[in-house]
Formats: sequence, structure tokens, C-alpha cells
Amino acid sequence: MNESRAVSQSASTEQAAPAHPYRAFAMRAGLGVAVVAVLLWRYDARPIFRILGRERPVYFAAVVLLYVAGQAMCAYRWQLLAALLKVHGRYSEFLAYLFVGMFTNLFVPGLIAGDAARSVYLGRRHGRMGEAIASVVADRGAGLLGLFWLAAFAAVFLNFAPIPSSVVTPTVVVGAMTFAGFLAAPLIARLIHLMPRPIRRAGGIVAPYLHHPAALVPSIALSIVLQITLALGQYILAAGFGLTVPLSLFILCVPIANVFASLPLTLNGLGIRETANLLLFGMAGMRKEDAIALGLLWFAVTMVGGLTGSIAFVTTPTPGAEK
Repeated sequence: MNESRAVSQSASTEQAAPAHPYRAFAMRAGLGVAVVAVLLWRYDARPIFRILGRERPVYFAAVVLLYVAGQAMCAYRWQLLAALLKVHGRYSEFLAYLFVGMFTNLFVPGLIAGDAARSVYLGRRHGRMGEAIASVVADRGAGLLGLFWLAAFAAVFLNFAPIPSSVVTPTVVVGAMTFAGFLAAPLIARLIHLMPRPIRRAGGIVAPYLHHPAALVPSIALSIVLQITLALGQYILAAGFGLTVPLSLFILCVPIANVFASLPLTLNGLGIRETANLLLFGMAGMRKEDAIALGLLWFAVTMVGGLTGSIAFVTTPTPGAEK
């Protein structure tokens, strides 16, 4: 598709077009660095760097392994969702494609580069591009539902800190709304043809899942387990630099922080996650320096974990490339 567009464009447009995604990529990275720089300046970088220096390498390595294991769980979730559309493949295939997407997200410009790569690999491999795209969209959706529901549950039942109602109420409302939407999915599917064309086209992609929402329950359950795993990872990181905080606080704060960090505004949520940690953990009594250091350590974990995808990126052939 890109090649056919390039043929029809003028030479000047061809030269300018590729710059746009790189400019956006640079802006996202620059914004994240700027936010972190402001935090370091505002709250004094020296104690934050001292905290980072106290992190025990064994703990950090354990969290990287836990993060990679969580991605392997995501690959199984994706496989389950693809199977609902009769796209069957070996688990190793989904695992390789997911790690390709994870690595792509680190270095390729664009907001959905990794998801696009996953769709292309799976779609070309099975000759079913539409179903591949739908499975990736559903995978993202199941992940968000698990995130929202766990955050709402924790806000109601694990709010021992306590986090103020200004944070708890929106979290619970979002969880309740997405749960209501999940229950109403079959009705929404029947009404797609009445919606405006952009919404109708987008809804058509995931319509098979909307007709049978109960089939998504195992994938959503895996998403909840994944979010608990991510909270456990940050709990271990905190223990690595000597911070003693109950695990329940991380199960409360991490999903909420991840909602904000998942916004495609900066590179891997850099800056946004640290700010969310500062606000959420700060409300629970954690020192600001500890909260910022924790966010930076987790960013480092995601970067190192993402780099493990380089193996799959190099060794996994692009389906159809040999044709």
C-alpha cells in the first residue's frame, strides 16, 4: 500500500512523508525526557539517583524476567483470541510475533507500530489479514478491560492508603462503564450498522467478539493476572532499594498509573508513569523521591525487556517476504 502511494506522489512529497512519523517519535521521546527532567529538577535529582544506585541487580534482573514472562502470557492471550476467529497457529508463532511487535515499539516511529507489525506477521502467515487485525485489536481491548476492572476492584476493596475520592471515583466509574459495555456487547454488535460510517467500520472489525463476549472471559482473566504481575514487579523493585510497602498498595496504584502511562504521548510512558507514581503513591504516604525512582526503574525494566524482542526480530522471517 505504501509503495503504490509513493508512485503516485510527487518527489517532494515522497521526501517529506517519511519524516512525519520520525518527527512524532522524536516529539514523544523528547516530551518524556522533558517531563522527567522537570521532576528531577523540582524534587532534586541527587536523592533520586542515590535511590537508583541502591537498587540490587538481582532484584532488577528478577523483575525483567517477570516482565518477559508477562509478555509470554500476552502471547497466549492473543492466541486464544485469534482462535475465536479460526486463525490457528502454534504458540511459538504467536510468541515470536508478539516479541517482534514489542521490539518494534521501542524503535519504530508511530503510535501503533508494534500492533501493526503483529497484524502483518500473523495476517500474511495465514492469509487472513482482516482476522489478524481484529485479533490484535481484541487483544488490546481485553488488556484494557482487565486493567480497568482490576483498578476499580482495588479502588473499592484495597484502598487502605487511602487514595482520595477524586481518584477512586473516576476509577470505579470507568470500571463500571466498561463492565456495562461488556455485558451490552451483543446489543452493540446488532446496532453497528446504524452508527456513523467511521464507527461502523471500526466496529465491524471486532463485531465477531462483540456477538460472543463470554468467549473473552479467559482472555480478560489473563489480563487481570498480567496486571497483578506488573504490580508485583514494581513491588520487587521497591524492595530492591530498601522500600517496605504492602503489596496491596501496588495492586491499587499500579493499574491506575498504567492507565495514564498507556496513553501514546511519550516513549513507553516515560514521564507520565513517574508523574502518576508521584501523585498516587504520594497520596499513600510514599516519599516523592522513592515514587519517581520507582517509575524510572520500571521504565528501565520495560526497555530491557523490550530489547529481548530483538532475538525474535532478527530470527523470525517475515511471512510472504520470500514470495
